[in-house]
Amino acid sequence: MKHLSPTERSTVRRGANRARTDRTDLYAVLDAGLICHLAVVVDGAPRVLPTCYGRDGDTLYLHGSTGAASLREGGTGAPVCAAVTLLDGIVYARSVFHHSVNYRSAMVHGHAIPVSGEAARLRGLRAITEHLAPGSWDYTRAPTAKELAATAVLALDLAEASVKVRNGPPVDEESDVTDDGLWAGVLPLVRSWGAPESCPLLPAGTATPGHVLARWRPEVQ
Repeated sequence: MKHLSPTERSTVRRGANRARTDRTDLYAVLDAGLICHLAVVVDGAPRVLPTCYGRDGDTLYLHGSTGAASLREGGTGAPVCAAVTLLDGIVYARSVFHHSVNYRSAMVHGHAIPVSGEAARLRGLRAITEHLAPGSWDYTRAPTAKELAATAVLALDLAEASVKVRNGPPVDEESDVTDDGLWAGVLPLVRSWGAPESCPLLPAGTATPGHVLARWRPEVQ
């Protein structure tokens, strides 16, 4: 087990029993998510940017337009926070107060660093692309110099992070657990991919590539 090392701001206080301390739990949440929310302060006001990301070891890569104020501010060395949340179900309790959700969440604190140098930038972009659409980096055209110049790539170290997970049935007051016929339980949320939809500009008969089919239905690959 490789432990997370909580800091003052990454220590879970509310619902501390749901905190996870194994770093592999952090990796699992990040690897299962597709979108993170990057929080920065721009012109004195908070701003939250939903964006794709990718993980390479203990580095989280983010990207966006060089013209985006959020990305520019995020790369100045100011503190940032990135969060990923996976909703797994709605928890129906016997009281409104104890209704909840089953979830997995990760929060990363730190200072995002602009990635410079073509090789390092391509590594970060590859991590993002392969996380979102596995197999696409080698299948498609590589970024041009112009496209690279228009793209900001940030690296956020995963050294300071927290993970919380809730699963299981509702936690009701003992006095509410009666035989009055009220239902309580969990409504699971299951994500699944739909069938691939080809671009209308493709020539007739163009086959869907294997890496897309594998993303859609990995069990048949």
